[in-house]
Amino acid sequence: MPQYPNRQFLDFEQPIKTLYEEIEKLKQTAEKSKIDMSDSIQKLENAIIEKRREITASLTPWQRVQLSRHPDRPYTHKYIEKMLTNYVELHGDRNFRDDKAMIGGFAQLDGETVMVVGQQKGINTKMRQQRNFGMANPEGYRKALRLMKLAEKFNKPVITFIDTPGAYPGLEAEERGQGEAIARNIYEMIRLKVPVICVIIGEGASGGALGIGVGDKILMMENTWYTVISPESCSSILWRSWDKKEVAAEQLRLTSVDMKGFGLVDEIVPEPIGGAHWDYNQAAALLKTSISNALALVKNIDPEIRIQQRIEKFGKMGFWDELPVEPAEAQ
Repeated sequence: MPQYPNRQFLDFEQPIKTLYEEIEKLKQTAEKSKIDMSDSIQKLENAIIEKRREITASLTPWQRVQLSRHPDRPYTHKYIEKMLTNYVELHGDRNFRDDKAMIGGFAQLDGETVMVVGQQKGINTKMRQQRNFGMANPEGYRKALRLMKLAEKFNKPVITFIDTPGAYPGLEAEERGQGEAIARNIYEMIRLKVPVICVIIGEGASGGALGIGVGDKILMMENTWYTVISPESCSSILWRSWDKKEVAAEQLRLTSVDMKGFGLVDEIVPEPIGGAHWDYNQAAALLKTSISNALALVKNIDPEIRIQQRIEKFGKMGFWDELPVEPAEAQ
């Protein structure tokens, strides 16, 4: 995990940055003067923890969106590294090319072989370009489906990690069938005979998230979001400007608490105080426990029953009102 001064701070994390700067000054003073400053440093470190707790307790929806995009936040590769063993990455969709924005392969979760699939963002500018900022092309979704079908062949559970601002919207992606690839994944994931656990670890936007987001249990980390459109895009459509993104985030009801209330996710996974970017090991341990518990609940169910439950689960999502039709209108 990056340490100050390499750590990056969001606007509302600035009070924490100030405390870190004070710690650095004390360390430099202690080094020059050979005076023991450990007690003062410990008090500031405790103050940082309390400040993280205070900030986390009063986050707005827009601030949670910002936390989900935090540049220090762990991505799919990091969770695989911290949670799983013997990971063997598999490449390509056997049709066009290997999409670096979508990764996956076999691994072991506490000795049990699983297939893991997820969107991967880059950790620096070069890697973000290579990973296309986590926005998969059609071949990425086709690779994901190939891996999930491979898991089904060998009767291994599937775990997906969702973290994308959306499927890539470029012309070439549409030419290669972006919409069909996502729709095919949704259709096939509903019918997979093996257990499927989906986890939103960062951004969960639109069809880009749904393309690997259909499962028996849907988990959502505390400081993530899940909705049909990003707050910025929603703002640009409704108000012709990004200036209303905070209002859009509020109105979209996109937080984990909102999603749990709507019945769109099954469980909210807690994060370390202040967000997952503060402690990778703790974030992975909390998520691993939730995934293991979710798998235990569904893996012994008969496959046909599991599929039917999955169909019913997603079939009843959403709600609407029907206005009565007046007799004159009916004619």
